[in-house]
Amino acid sequence: MRGWFDAFRHDGGPTLYSYNNRTPVTGDVHLITIFVIFCTIYVAFLIIFPGIRKERITTFLTVTLSLFVGASIQIAQYGSSWHVTSSSIISSYSVFSRHRSPGEIGGYIGLMHINITYKLINYTETPANNFVNDVVEYNERFWWRSSSEMSELFKNALYRGAPFPIISLAEYFSLHQEGFSWGAKYRNAGYYTSIMLWTCFASWLMTNLLLVVVPRYGAYGMISTGMLMLLTNLTYWSLLPCQPLVAYIDGSVLDFDFGWNYWLVLISGLDCLLGGIIIAIIDLIFPHQFSTILEVDYDTPYDRHVIIEESFGTSNTRKKLPKMKDENLHEHFMMSQLSSSNILEDNSDSRTRHQGIQNNGFMFHDEPGSEIYHRDTISNNSSLSIDKACNNWSYPFPQQTISPQ
Repeated sequence: MRGWFDAFRHDGGPTLYSYNNRTPVTGDVHLITIFVIFCTIYVAFLIIFPGIRKERITTFLTVTLSLFVGASIQIAQYGSSWHVTSSSIISSYSVFSRHRSPGEIGGYIGLMHINITYKLINYTETPANNFVNDVVEYNERFWWRSSSEMSELFKNALYRGAPFPIISLAEYFSLHQEGFSWGAKYRNAGYYTSIMLWTCFASWLMTNLLLVVVPRYGAYGMISTGMLMLLTNLTYWSLLPCQPLVAYIDGSVLDFDFGWNYWLVLISGLDCLLGGIIIAIIDLIFPHQFSTILEVDYDTPYDRHVIIEESFGTSNTRKKLPKMKDENLHEHFMMSQLSSSNILEDNSDSRTRHQGIQNNGFMFHDEPGSEIYHRDTISNNSSLSIDKACNNWSYPFPQQTISPQ
């Protein structure tokens, strides 16, 4: 049935599998995977977003900015558009061919590779004297992960018979002598830029962790991540060849310029830096007002607002309390235990120390009928003060008899 099972078929013939499963010219498997991962996470967040009761605006902006920055870092890491060029040319497919056809050639430099695309347009004459455009697209990726990998891939392309425009542009990056040092310079720039991007990714992960714990510190992490991303752009720009690469292919001039990967990292870094500064300023002016649903103890009795306020109250109380020595602490404890008594031992009086220890509420020892006298004196004679009466309350040490030697 035509229309149901005719995908990739022409005129009812079987599906053609004459080529290896090569990467498409306008697509990249790594980038598609990154897009799918981050879009899936963001769609899941949008699904649960209507159920958020409070902190809706800050949560939406924070999550959106965080996912955008993370996706930008990974796309720039594996992307092929840091330095790009494209132009229309009229060239031949092979070196010694006289047949020249119009086409478009493009060079897309990444951190560890360069993609060279070539679109060839052939005009085929039909029996009805009409011309049909037959478009053929090519894509070759040359890696420079090691110092000799680019040269080996260039020789392999010559052996396989790649189109002449692709070979001509790749030759500028494969030679490392007589002024043709652009390949080594781009490899050096991509190496250090890749290290900086991985550093940005680690800082981004730490920022998300801080946003979950305390959003205030997450704002400081956003500022650090934004500064690292801007430093990444500065690193790539400073390590580019001092003499810009200008390629000449069959009369066409190819000038390289910054691609969308470079501008994506720059915009993401500025957004991350600006967002972190705004959040930090809001938190300084209105302390503890910025919050998201990403907090660990969100909407619980252990919310960070309660913990922070309690910690401030405890620290202020400790500062107000005077420092007491151990002796004073012991005396204070004894006084609280003996709150019913106001009499303490006088250590300075040696005579009292030899006579005995003050005893509270016991009985007089030096009066006959001391127990009865104690009760009658306190109840009947109101003019006798308690302090005066208590002076006679002492529990003497037992008398010691000294035996003659």
